[in-house]
Formats: sequence, structure tokens, C-alpha cells
Amino acid sequence: MRNLIHPLILILAGSAAQADDPEVQNISVEKMGSFWSINVTIEHADTGWDHFADGWEVLDADGNVLGYRKLLHPHVEEQPFTRSISNLILPDGTREIFIRTHCSVDGWTGTPVSFELSP
Repeated sequence: MRNLIHPLILILAGSAAQADDPEVQNISVEKMGSFWSINVTIEHADTGWDHFADGWEVLDADGNVLGYRKLLHPHVEEQPFTRSISNLILPDGTREIFIRTHCSVDGWTGTPVSFELSP
């Protein structure tokens, strides 16, 4: 019996470790005067308060945080979902931004998604 439990534990641990990160599905931006509005559509297998996409950030090419959007609740029944940051001021000359998502269980995702800004 002991030999059967050990492989089962490995299988369960492996499947939990392979949970999908929150994925950026779409990015749109709008410039209004000196301010930018960044709209990000995210998809994640939110299960409830115990595991959900709980934020995203806007980065510059050097990895500096330009803006952060905290997501205050799970979106179990609303997938994918879109949330925005408004009135964001980007440094002069910014031509590309990067969006990185955050999960309440797994933390920050790997590679940020790039978006080229129109001059």
C-alpha cells in the first residue's frame, strides 16, 4: 500500500504545480491629453477566494512599474474579463509598455506581454 500512495502524491502535486497563470488576452490603450487609459483583458481559471487573478501591472522596457491594478475579487463566472487603469501618466518617449499579471496563489507570472504605443 505504501508504494501506491507515493506515486499518487506525486501526480497530485504535479497537477497543482501546472495550474495556468492569468493570461493576457487583449490590451487596448487610449490617450486623452497627457493621460493614458490602459484596458487589459485577462483569462484565468479562478476557483474562488482561494485562487484567483488578483492584479496586473504596467511596466516600461526597463521593468519599472508605471501603474498597478489590484483586482479585489474572483471572476469565476466572468471569463475572460477586462479591467482598466485610467489617468495614467507615462514618461515622455515611452513607445512600448509591458503587462504582467498576478495570481493570489502563484504570484507574478513569467514573461510580461508587450504592447507598442502609437506616437
